[in-house]
Amino acid sequence: MSQRWRPYIVVAGIIEQDGRFLLVEEREEDGQITLNQPGGLLEAGESLVQAVTREVLEESGYTFFPETFLGAYHLSYRMQDGADVSYLRFAFTGSVGEQAKQDLDPDIVRTHWMTKEELLACPDRHRSVVVMQCIEDYLAGQRVPLTAVSRYTSMDI
Repeated sequence: MSQRWRPYIVVAGIIEQDGRFLLVEEREEDGQITLNQPGGLLEAGESLVQAVTREVLEESGYTFFPETFLGAYHLSYRMQDGADVSYLRFAFTGSVGEQAKQDLDPDIVRTHWMTKEELLACPDRHRSVVVMQCIEDYLAGQRVPLTAVSRYTSMDI
């Protein structure tokens, strides 16, 4: 029996302060270092809002306070080994508190606050095209109330 294909569900925090966006430098499996918004995989038992709050803290050291839902983004790739991979990215906007002194996820090299112009100057360093798309959507004023995605029901199976 073949295993059923499922997309990866990821969350990301789009955080802007004084015209700069919070990004992380992360080391990929192949050793390449890319820029991305802090975020990661949804874990079992979490709501999307819980996941993005946890992931922003783990990857950047900042406590994230989600305020609105920015959008859902679908990425599909064909890997070098021929495998098809899809990601459903749920992006949230919000603010952060002070950065805690803590160890970041092992694949995170450092955090940066970058302007749109600085990001536009290095597209080859972006983890994916969605990095810039989220910035563009944010700057265009795209926002949806959290209630549109925060409905969460825990079920015992």
